[in-house]
Amino acid sequence: MMPNKTPTAQERYKDVSCQHGGYWRDDFIDHNYLYNLYFPPEDFFNHCTEKLHELVLNYPVAQNELAHLTGQLIQQPPEQIVVGNGAAELIKIIAGMNRQMIVPVPSFNEYVNAAPEGKVIEFPLQAPSFQLDVDSFAEEAIRRGARIAVVVSPNNPTSLLVPKAELIRLLKILDEHNCILIVDESFIDFAENGESKSLENDVGDFQNLAIIKSMSKAYGICGIRIGYLLTANKHFRALVQQGLHIWNINGFAEEFLRLAPKYKQQFKKSCEKVQEDRDEFYTLLSLIPGMVVYKPTANYIFCRLPDSGPSAPEATERLFVEHNIYIKHCQGKTLPESDRYVRIASRTKKENLELTLALRTVLERV
Repeated sequence: MMPNKTPTAQERYKDVSCQHGGYWRDDFIDHNYLYNLYFPPEDFFNHCTEKLHELVLNYPVAQNELAHLTGQLIQQPPEQIVVGNGAAELIKIIAGMNRQMIVPVPSFNEYVNAAPEGKVIEFPLQAPSFQLDVDSFAEEAIRRGARIAVVVSPNNPTSLLVPKAELIRLLKILDEHNCILIVDESFIDFAENGESKSLENDVGDFQNLAIIKSMSKAYGICGIRIGYLLTANKHFRALVQQGLHIWNINGFAEEFLRLAPKYKQQFKKSCEKVQEDRDEFYTLLSLIPGMVVYKPTANYIFCRLPDSGPSAPEATERLFVEHNIYIKHCQGKTLPESDRYVRIASRTKKENLELTLALRTVLERV
């Protein structure tokens, strides 16, 4: 019997590139997926260890109690909340409503991918700024008869925020044309004074507003999978809830929701630490000659690689093969010259410095 052959770095890269997670099982530094590395606190893991048998052996609660628990955490009415198995479950339901939907691109691919063929309108964000022109977006939504409009803010992959005043103006325009605005705020906690930039406290004022948030990103619980939708529109909320099965959230997610309110201050400090690391990382990346680095508001940084260097896919593979570091290239995203752009997740200061030095080495060798 032949012994198992150890895969080469190139083979490992090819394998990892086809995965959508489980990276912790492999020995590399993940600057691709987006984590809060400073939360949850160790106390949460100790609690789950003590309760392991109960959490594994027993049925979790269903939607009403989950909405109540989430409402306590975010201080919003439970009757306006739907809790999903990550934001992806909620996105799938909304995109599958068979309504015409408009999405700025580049953005989080799942909104476009989850929509039925012919039911999604891609609205290009113009290079080099990639800022959303609210008036043009609204005009196109109205012209094409969109019933759902999606804005991810901060956007993924650009890490750019749409000002709150602009989103409220967009809401008022779309309201006259029977169009619901979905604002994905999954990364808002990493923006400076993010709470003041969020629309969560404005939900009661707009029947055509729904907020989606992936708690997995901000709270550092990607393996637990929790997301929620917040809206004052009872009919829309009911439509989303109808798409869920009765036990869509597992016991570990339920237990996190029960414990999370006691960690509010620790959560706030963890987000501030992420912001501090990210801002220092932005400065480091900006010093690389020829690199265009977009000022981030989330926990990742959008960059255009120098024209004189390797393409984004080439640089991404070299980083992995030669330095054991994995980032995300944007080839295949809907944007001009997508093979020149990368999205790099911020990690610890030490890891961010190591990536910057490695990326310099890769870019200097054509």
